[in-house]
Amino acid sequence: MSEDIGVTRFREYLQVNTEQPKPDYVACRDFLFKYADELGIERRSIETAPGTFFVIMTIPGSRPELQSIMLYSHTDVVPTFREFWTHDPYSAFKDEQGNIFARGAQDMKCVGVQYMEALRNWFAKVTEEFKKLNIDFALDEGIACDDDVYKVFYAERIPWWVKVTLPGNPGHGSKFIEQTAVEKLHKLIASVDEFRNEQKALLAGNPELTVGDVTTSNVTIINGGVQVNVVPEKFEAYIDIRVTPLQDLDVIRARVDQWAKDAGEGVTYEFMQFSNCKLISPSTREDPFWAAIDDGLKKEGCKYKKEIFIGATDSRFVRAQGIRAIGFSPIINTPSLLHDHNEFLNEKTFLRGVQIYETLINNLANVN
Repeated sequence: MSEDIGVTRFREYLQVNTEQPKPDYVACRDFLFKYADELGIERRSIETAPGTFFVIMTIPGSRPELQSIMLYSHTDVVPTFREFWTHDPYSAFKDEQGNIFARGAQDMKCVGVQYMEALRNWFAKVTEEFKKLNIDFALDEGIACDDDVYKVFYAERIPWWVKVTLPGNPGHGSKFIEQTAVEKLHKLIASVDEFRNEQKALLAGNPELTVGDVTTSNVTIINGGVQVNVVPEKFEAYIDIRVTPLQDLDVIRARVDQWAKDAGEGVTYEFMQFSNCKLISPSTREDPFWAAIDDGLKKEGCKYKKEIFIGATDSRFVRAQGIRAIGFSPIINTPSLLHDHNEFLNEKTFLRGVQIYETLINNLANVN
């Protein structure tokens, strides 16, 4: 049986190695240009840094003076550890069940190709209604679901990346030295864990909450020390905090201040990434774009629940410009393997996603 053209393009895209930290953006741009040319879509690229490109494809509407709908998809993928993969992560191997194994299969090259194939199918219908694009809305990535309920994301947690510097008294490793950097590090970790456990208990105590409704904090990197018999003069600790927009940001910021104060004299911190903006898109039927999504999913017979995305997507930049954005990846009955080994997506699930996007894009394009 011949392979669906959408699956073929999907596998070809997966074979373009855009793995960080050295993604082949030139090959990626060339693939996307060829794909756009195949569908007759205007395309161009902007080189934002040497060898780094934004690829922009434009489909003019009947009223080009209006703002447009953006169908967004990032092209890079996270690193792989190939010894843990059953198949080469850039071979796009498809097994007998139709599972396609590749880095980017779920995060998020699938969404980019599903957009394109939904457009291909609409172009084939030769409908002028499709060109009636409306304003002020963007779709972006969601996440795979291991049951039969889709997840639709109307907001996301705010990433705060914190670098803490903990100075202390140095000396020989054979002595009882007071006020060492490691003593302060212990206190810092204890404070972070206390907050982490509070949030974990909050989640466990309310079955209506999801992870996106609480704030997580994890110490992810610790640097320090010069050799085994020397007490170091300082440690550096990095904390990944994901703040839910449902909580008071000032209260969380005060908690971080207290962590540094309680750790000991001279302890300071700085934000590597910070925002104090709560960016939440409308998610009730009073909003016409949400109603279009709700109607489309109901038409397709999709069960879904709305949530706050636990990580950070590029939607935060879109929402920061006052544009409504919803995160959605049409992937169900699939283990979530983004950033994990043996990431895969079944071809039937992929093609079903194309159908769903056909309906959603048509609804969104015809919002009054």
